[in-house]
Amino acid sequence: MIVSRRLLAALAAVMLWLPAAAGAVDIKAVTTPLGLKAWLVQDKSAPVVSLSFSFAGGAASDPKGQSGVTNLMATLLTDGAGPLAFQAFQRRQEDAAASLGFSTSLDRLMGTLRVLSVNREEGFELLRLALTEPRFDADMVEQRRAQIVAALNQAKERPASVAARTLMATEFAGHPYGNDPDGTADDLKTLTPPILKQRAGALLMRSGLLVAAVGDIDEAELGRLLDRAFGSLPLGAPLPLPSEWQPPTRPRTVVVERAVPQSTALMALPGIARDDPDWYAALALNHILGGGGQQSRLFSEVREKRGLAYGASSTLRVYRKAALLVISTASANERIAEALRVVRAELARLRTDGPTEQEFVDAKTYLTGALALSLDSSSAVANLLHSMQVDNLPPDHLTRRAALIGAVKIDDVRRIARRLLHDEATTTVVVGKPVGITADP
Repeated sequence: MIVSRRLLAALAAVMLWLPAAAGAVDIKAVTTPLGLKAWLVQDKSAPVVSLSFSFAGGAASDPKGQSGVTNLMATLLTDGAGPLAFQAFQRRQEDAAASLGFSTSLDRLMGTLRVLSVNREEGFELLRLALTEPRFDADMVEQRRAQIVAALNQAKERPASVAARTLMATEFAGHPYGNDPDGTADDLKTLTPPILKQRAGALLMRSGLLVAAVGDIDEAELGRLLDRAFGSLPLGAPLPLPSEWQPPTRPRTVVVERAVPQSTALMALPGIARDDPDWYAALALNHILGGGGQQSRLFSEVREKRGLAYGASSTLRVYRKAALLVISTASANERIAEALRVVRAELARLRTDGPTEQEFVDAKTYLTGALALSLDSSSAVANLLHSMQVDNLPPDHLTRRAALIGAVKIDDVRRIARRLLHDEATTTVVVGKPVGITADP
């Protein structure tokens, strides 16, 4: 425990620094001449501009029979645009020392741009081309499709990937969140350049656009460049949100047999929305349960005390229409049943007794200080600002976060433990040749 105490001492020191540092982060709300909205943190300490942005609508809104279309489309946006085919587009990025990329989540289509401030004109021009004139050349469509299909086939052989996909398909059966964002091989084969262009047109619009910028740029210049990059996109209307998700009402165990010596297990319980008043109490609970690494209960009970696994952890997942608390571990086939019994026992103990005072204090200390330790680049800050926008948090959230965590009482954590840690809503997925675990019919 010497290491953990040193870490907590370091985080306590960060706590003393964080309020002043957070207060110094001046988040400016920028409105461009065309009316686009953005957040800006001006930082001249490095000659770089970092942008993090997203559009409403992600893989969960893939049309029926076109699973994976958003992911494939996002991958291809930087594979050629306007007059520039793939190689020429890549050279222009390299010449400008720019990095432009797109990805997709279940709820949003996301993008990032990082460019030297002296080359920002070129960086934003490449962004404009990718957004407004993507090529979707047939040869690149075939190449990217083949890569995704190959990755899907490889994932079928990795227990961790199988467990993750099975968990989502089981927990969200009948809901769009249950579909694999990467799609299926059969659906991917049907995706043509015209279909991809149609998908881009359905998502790339100013309505629902969120933008955060950090770096060596002022408000007027950012406004001008944002209008240049995004201004010609149609205003449009965001795609409808996914339907409401109804959490399971009974426990379920799914076993996927694989000829491997070790079984991988995931357990999911209904989680908590980001705007729930008990969010910070849930963060503390998760840290104590399994989110705190080697200091968490699951790691201590499963790994340190019994040697059942290399690790055991938990995390809170938040989607637009759902939330989960997910626990993960892996153990020898002969011992995975015991590992899961220990996990369930810890859930019951935490639900019944709550955390100890020391666990509670340590969790709050870590949560207060850890954020500052992660903000080590302009891209990291831009991503944080963007995530705040997605979560509908106000610009002054960074100055209030420490106080919100500080306001959590141990009784709040006990209450949220009773609320979330319910056996009757647990979905368990085990991949391997587990001994002593039977799948539910």
